[in-house]
Amino acid sequence: MKILVTGGGGFLGQALCRNLVERGFEVTSFNRGRYPALDAMGVSQVQGDLADRDALLRASEGAGAIFHNAAKAGAWGAYDDYFRANVIGTRNVLDACRTHGIGRLVYTSTPSVTHRATHPVEGGTADTVPYGRGFKAPYATTKTIAEQDVLAANDATLATIALRPRLIWGPGDNQLVPRLADRARAGRLRIVGSGANLIDTTFIDNAAQAHVDAFHHLVPGAPCAGRAYFISNGEPMPVAELVNALLDAVGAPKVDKHLSFRTAYAIGAVCEAAWTVLPLRGEPPLTRFLAEQLATAHWYDMGPATRDFGYVPKVTIAEGLQRLADAHARAQR
Repeated sequence: MKILVTGGGGFLGQALCRNLVERGFEVTSFNRGRYPALDAMGVSQVQGDLADRDALLRASEGAGAIFHNAAKAGAWGAYDDYFRANVIGTRNVLDACRTHGIGRLVYTSTPSVTHRATHPVEGGTADTVPYGRGFKAPYATTKTIAEQDVLAANDATLATIALRPRLIWGPGDNQLVPRLADRARAGRLRIVGSGANLIDTTFIDNAAQAHVDAFHHLVPGAPCAGRAYFISNGEPMPVAELVNALLDAVGAPKVDKHLSFRTAYAIGAVCEAAWTVLPLRGEPPLTRFLAEQLATAHWYDMGPATRDFGYVPKVTIAEGLQRLADAHARAQR
């Protein structure tokens, strides 16, 4: 079977492509750029923009399934840019499924679709945790619209599923851990609140495994079809403990300084205002949405994913940290 992976050049995308190739699938990746790592795996690459319907139609021709992993992520930016990538792009993927008679769509969503200010989620499932409201970030808003579109498209000819992996990390990550380490080394990293709030995370191999597990169980009428699932390692940890474990794995100094939530939220509001009125590049160092995320408990029940498509994380956090440390050590040689 030919499988199309959107965003196959990214952190999760490469892990998905590798997993599928190892299982004998013919994989094509739809990317904005060109990635030598995908060439080395034997993955075909088609370059294009998610908002270009015709490009997606060409890339998906002959596919039996799509893993729609590509998205515009971040805590800051113009709403129209997020809408174009995350909503229009997802609708184009759905259109490609309909046009070519593709019967399975595995969509990478995010727990951010359920974010509600400082409302904690403790042991939640997609059935018990409602969609969020009052989002302060266009990423969460547009991913919510896209997820709802994907689930609404599930029917007798197209089986869809939305997976919400929480904070993916591991060797090859060029976002979460490097940013934490850079700020720690610069003395600019702080724990928001006490740091005792429990949060879930997902080791990269487990995130990819969950997607492939879902794919193998996904057919019209299956228990997982038309539903959303939280995905994590199932090992919630205090945020301060987790952050310092990640920093230690990559040889960065641990962080022991804290900001109260009220102070962090105020700083986030000031940063948002400055980035709105001034010609500042990049993302603000802190936003109100990020402050809320950092100070609030977010952990989930993997029971539904285990029950409906057999997902059981294979790599523990302890083993993942060791793999991260080993990869960092190799990179320093």
